[in-house]
Amino acid sequence: MSKTRFLTGITTTGTPHLGNYVGSIRPSVRASLRDDVESFYFLADYHALIKVEEPARIQRSTLEIAASWLAAGLDPERVTFYRQSDIPEIPELTWFLTCVTGKGILNRAHAYKAAVDKNTAAGADTDADVTAGLFMYPVLMGADILMFNAHKVPVGRDQVQHLEMARDMASSFNYRYGTHFTLPEVVIEESVATLPGVDGRKMSKSYDNHIPLFSPRPQLRKLIAGIVTDSRLPGEPKEVEGSALFQIYQAFASEEETATLRKAYADGIAWGEAKELVFERLDREITPMRERYDALISDPAAIEQIVLRGATKARSIATPFMAKLRHAVGLRNLGSTSQAGSKKADKAALPVFKQYREADGTFAFKLVDAGGRLLLQSHTFASPKDAGATIGRLQKEGAAALATLDGQYTLGEGVVRQDVTAALQQLADAAA
Repeated sequence: MSKTRFLTGITTTGTPHLGNYVGSIRPSVRASLRDDVESFYFLADYHALIKVEEPARIQRSTLEIAASWLAAGLDPERVTFYRQSDIPEIPELTWFLTCVTGKGILNRAHAYKAAVDKNTAAGADTDADVTAGLFMYPVLMGADILMFNAHKVPVGRDQVQHLEMARDMASSFNYRYGTHFTLPEVVIEESVATLPGVDGRKMSKSYDNHIPLFSPRPQLRKLIAGIVTDSRLPGEPKEVEGSALFQIYQAFASEEETATLRKAYADGIAWGEAKELVFERLDREITPMRERYDALISDPAAIEQIVLRGATKARSIATPFMAKLRHAVGLRNLGSTSQAGSKKADKAALPVFKQYREADGTFAFKLVDAGGRLLLQSHTFASPKDAGATIGRLQKEGAAALATLDGQYTLGEGVVRQDVTAALQQLADAAA
């Protein structure tokens, strides 16, 4: 049975908080338990270098996040669990993607635009204090995803743009060098896409408004008691819309529990009572994990061995895939028979589908033979998913699929339908 690949990572810049748990750790662990899913989870320590210049903090955060995932139930034998910096193929793929990614795309990245806007407002040079690492951040993230051809990537809504960029990078590479990358799809749990912090803004270490995931019970109660609420008195109806306290509770509670608190809000529950209710509900879920976390964090060497074993598993995929990509772009053994002009290589070469994005934002693909001759040009599709699905049908069904697509493609100059049918059969035979 073909499995869907899920991939997610957490940047190692600080102690994991409730937002990390409900937005990434918990859904990741749940997904890893499905028999139809192949899961990849990584500690994004390369990404941390863009944001943090404290080596000890990055090391400690890497340990804490690894322990958090394991305490939440992640089984390292069932999934591929690794540290980003243990996979040297990732920075190499980052360079490959850099070479096919337009600067204009990166100019539109939210983090870079925010830095430029801040400098502009201050009257400073637009790129003041903007590192190349910040500018290239989306390409590194693209490499993380595309290295393992992830199908689904759970992210917060603020990260959706990076997934769209990864899709653009994959399409650009596929267009130039043949189809090598799967176009990833974003997965968002709508109810917990962005968890608010104690001040109502998005929970973030940078805002210092977060609630550490494994806070001791007294500290957890104190932090929840400090969540900002309005001035409505006991007995006065309260709004759940915009209530950080309610949103945090909803992220942990069942639908029935959430409905009960919603009614209590309408009935005028006192804020102190509501906060105690939220604390008890969160602590009930966190306590068993906290006990496992404390045991794990006290043995860093054991966690190190777990992530190193995960890196070995990850590289068993990454190393041969990068060898394939190196060959595709022309980084080849000069003495091999696969170099250009080799009769043996020409005989073994196959037609390829090349998917790409048009200037108007639509998507299309073409089928070219080993010599680069255009065999088939598709009409445009509204989404890359539709274009990819049509390619998949042609690869799987061959001439039968082609017969259903009349009017949706044109043939290359001098090409007849039999040429395309033969090319599709050649691909099918090679895949068999």
